[in-house]
Amino acid sequence: MSLPAEFIARMGPLGFGAASIGNLYTEVSEEQAAAAFAASWDGGIRYYDTAPHYGLGLSERRLGAFLGAEPRDEFVLSTKVGRVLDPNPAFAGGDDLAFDFAVPNRTVRRFDPSEAGIRRSIEDSLERLGMDRIDIAFLHDPDAYDLDRGLAEGLPALAKLRDEGVVAAIGIGTNDAAAAARAVREGDLDVVMIASRYTLLEQSALHELLPACEERGVDVVAAAVFNSGLLATDTPSANARYDYAAPSAAVLERAERLAAACAASDVALPVAAIHYPLLHPAVRSVVVGSAVAGEIAQNVQRMRDTPPARLWSELRARKLIP
Repeated sequence: MSLPAEFIARMGPLGFGAASIGNLYTEVSEEQAAAAFAASWDGGIRYYDTAPHYGLGLSERRLGAFLGAEPRDEFVLSTKVGRVLDPNPAFAGGDDLAFDFAVPNRTVRRFDPSEAGIRRSIEDSLERLGMDRIDIAFLHDPDAYDLDRGLAEGLPALAKLRDEGVVAAIGIGTNDAAAAARAVREGDLDVVMIASRYTLLEQSALHELLPACEERGVDVVAAAVFNSGLLATDTPSANARYDYAAPSAAVLERAERLAAACAASDVALPVAAIHYPLLHPAVRSVVVGSAVAGEIAQNVQRMRDTPPARLWSELRARKLIP
C-alpha cells in the first residue's frame, strides 16, 4: 500500500510538525501559536502532523482551531493513536514536564492499542481538532510500551478503520527504525513516519526500514530531520539538543564535520539537513516543527534553496554519508 496520489501532491516536500505548538519544553502563547501556523500556511505548507501526546491534547486543539478556518480539501492532516488520555485522578496543580510538555497534567496517557482504544483515540482527536475527518493515523511509539501488543492489536485495528473509511491512510510513527521495519513487514501500511533515524547525521533507517518500505511500496515521511536541533543552525552547538538531550562529544564532533563540509560547498548545514532525506526514493516529505514564525519561514526558504549535487559528492567523499 502507499499514500493516495492526491495526498502526496498536496503534502509536498515540507510538512509542519505540531509538537512545539503543544508547549514542548516551554509555554507558547496563543498569539505565538497563531503566528507560527500562519507562517506555515503562507509559506505553502499543506501537511500538518500532530498527536494527543503533544501537550496532552493542546497541540491538536490549537492545530484544529487554525485549520478549521482553511478549506478542508487543501491540506493533509495526520494524528496518532495508541495513547489515550484519561482524567488524572491525582491532579494537584502539577505539570507534564516529565514528558517534556509545559502543560497542566489534568490528564494522563494510557497505552491502549486495542481496536476499542484506537477508535476512542480517533474520536477524541476529532473532537479536540474540531474536524470531521483525519487523513492519516499513525500508531505512535508502540516500542515505548509493548511492541508485540502494539503491532498485534494496533495494526489490524488501523487497517479496519481504513477499510471502513474512517481514515484514508495508516502507518506507524516512531524513532525506532527496527520497530518501524517490523511494522512494515507485519502490517499493511501506507506510510511510515520515522523520526531522527534518517537524517544527515544518522541513517540507521537505511539498514532495514527503507529497503522494506521500497519492497512493500510504503511511503516514508522523515521527521525530526534536525535531530532535535543539533543540525538546525549553521554551526552546531554543545547547548543544542540531540534526540531530546545534550549531544555527546562524538556526536557533536560529527555534526561539526558535516557543517564544515557543507560550508566548503557554500551550503548552510540546515539546508543540507532538510534536503538530505528527500534524496531517497521512498521519502515523500520531511516534517519540521517550531513555535516561532520566523523559524518556520526560514525552513520554508531552506526547502526552496536546493543544494548543488557536488555537496552530496563531497559528503560521500569525506565518508560523512553513505
